[in-house]
Amino acid sequence: MKLSIIIPTFNEEEYLPKLLESIKKQDFTDYEVIVADAKSNDNTKEIAKSYGCKIVDGGLPGIGRNKGAEVAEGELLLFLDSDLELTDNYLKNVIDEFESKNLGIAITKMTPLSEKKRDKFLHDLANWFMIAVENIKPHGAGCYGIISQKKLHDKCKGFNEDLTFGEDTDYIERLAEISRFKVLRNAKIGVSTRRLEEEGLYTLLKQYGKSTINDFRGIRTEAEELGYGFGHDPIEALNSEDLEKIEEESKNHKYQEKEENESLVDDENIKINDKDEEIKTIAENINTSKTSDNIHSPQEINLDINKAERKRIFYSICGEGMGHAIRSSVILKYLCEKYDVYIFSSDRAYKFLSEKFDNVYEIGGFNTVYENNKVRTKKTLFKALKTNPTNLKEGYQILYKQCRIIKPNIIISDFENYSSILSKIMNIPLISLDNIHMITQGDYDYPPNHKADMLTAKAVTKSYILRPKKYLITSFFFPPLKHPEKTEIYPPILREDILKLKEENEDHILVYQTSSSSRNLIEGLKEIDEQFVVYGFNEDKIDENLTFRLFNEDRIYEDMRTAKAIITNGGFTMITEAIYLKKPICSIPAHKNFEQILNGFYVKKLGFGEMYDELNITNLKQFLDNLPKYRENLKKVKKWNNNKILKDLEKYIEKYSKNY
Repeated sequence: MKLSIIIPTFNEEEYLPKLLESIKKQDFTDYEVIVADAKSNDNTKEIAKSYGCKIVDGGLPGIGRNKGAEVAEGELLLFLDSDLELTDNYLKNVIDEFESKNLGIAITKMTPLSEKKRDKFLHDLANWFMIAVENIKPHGAGCYGIISQKKLHDKCKGFNEDLTFGEDTDYIERLAEISRFKVLRNAKIGVSTRRLEEEGLYTLLKQYGKSTINDFRGIRTEAEELGYGFGHDPIEALNSEDLEKIEEESKNHKYQEKEENESLVDDENIKINDKDEEIKTIAENINTSKTSDNIHSPQEINLDINKAERKRIFYSICGEGMGHAIRSSVILKYLCEKYDVYIFSSDRAYKFLSEKFDNVYEIGGFNTVYENNKVRTKKTLFKALKTNPTNLKEGYQILYKQCRIIKPNIIISDFENYSSILSKIMNIPLISLDNIHMITQGDYDYPPNHKADMLTAKAVTKSYILRPKKYLITSFFFPPLKHPEKTEIYPPILREDILKLKEENEDHILVYQTSSSSRNLIEGLKEIDEQFVVYGFNEDKIDENLTFRLFNEDRIYEDMRTAKAIITNGGFTMITEAIYLKKPICSIPAHKNFEQILNGFYVKKLGFGEMYDELNITNLKQFLDNLPKYRENLKKVKKWNNNKILKDLEKYIEKYSKNY
């Protein structure tokens, strides 16, 4: 017999018939159904008999599943809870994918037996999480279709009957140590929302959140500890020690690769034998295309013996705005002359970089939601929850696949978080190079009324990049460092074209805004008797005293060079280039964006211009009246170049690179 379906029950007369009826309707028929009943006092056993099920004595879920497995005749075991329902062709899809992927243990995705948008969203989120961590920490969100080989079940002695909660995840983890694990993609199982309705969303999130965090810490959670109420302790985030433990577990995972030294690099079972010299060639020559999913076969790649000695760098760049990409392009041009560099980014940054460099891959990215020049925290969160499951799955998979093939010696991240995850899981040294980490590593001043924004920004920044070997921070202000032994500050990175410019002061004021939600700010400029050249709205037109331009590097260089002042948000790149060109700065940071607030604060503190929460006629006139004072302060700034950071980065690449 191919399959034994095992269902533990206790007083399930309401739900069991729906599950058994959905099993009966399946096209696949080579199965048996075993009901392990824990002394129900309703009609559960009679219902099971009417459907021809085998009935054995059960107990707690783990005990019931084990007793069902003891009498099972199938070579595969499918464990189901009694309040589930199988979708069309579920059994066939599960078995086909399970066997085609040569798996030993797997779980299926979920779909709620409810039409509520909230329920669909929450189950999609659970599916995303299980897929996101399947190669990191095999995990099951309840017994929603666990399928395993019976011989492996017996070898591992089944479910741990001493556990009162999380026995399903424990079972999955133990079998995944000796076999392949996967979240199956081709079948979803219908899941009852009765607990969600009975317990409430808040309670369930805290219960499962706490148990999941404990699972990642290697701690088993007792049902009594969860309390099924609101009185238990709050959930704590994973700290750096927890992440290191997970990293170590992943490194030592017994079944990351098959014994014959094959590794699974994608869902289509493309296998690579590390002993094959022809395949090794890929590590040095992969993907001369600029697209993210075009992996060349060995036959399409020419050997370059000289390149084989060059170190391989993964350089991953935040795709929000253009500043990270513009600065990184300077670093990349230098590194590409000495190393084999593979570049990962998203959105406009990906497009910009793919036009300048080879080996550029598009991954998902995180973007802040702005409205009227203000960060909308809730909308940003909901957008992240909606898009990040896909971003994480696709973005991390791209990085992971290329990592397994190319074997980078080191990863450099310009505030891009998927590469940080990759670094920890694959044990590849990481260097952080950006301006953002001033927020966590510097002992700076900031406006007291923005303490809440500072704390939020610090928490986000800490979660993005996890324990790099070195923090290289670029900045136009230089406060004391909290951890000088692993952190260094450098002057801002400048494009070569900026370094060559000879500044002049003409009649126009340059306005640079990257958030399209800043339309109200721009409209206010019409009330000022000045000429404004505006970038950032993807328009090419003249509207009264406003000249809108499409982004063009040559054009914006000239407009910057000849501007008498610059109005911008708090973006780092424009502010630092304005300082280099001795241009007074009027900064209007996006509300609640602490990085921009900090930049604008130091513009004012250093006497290079002003920072305003809102742009109006009064404060803009104040700024314009004081242009001579700002220019005098800017004259004191010494010119700089990129030499120091480029040389030091090369030094740290050589120092920290991993050898294979």
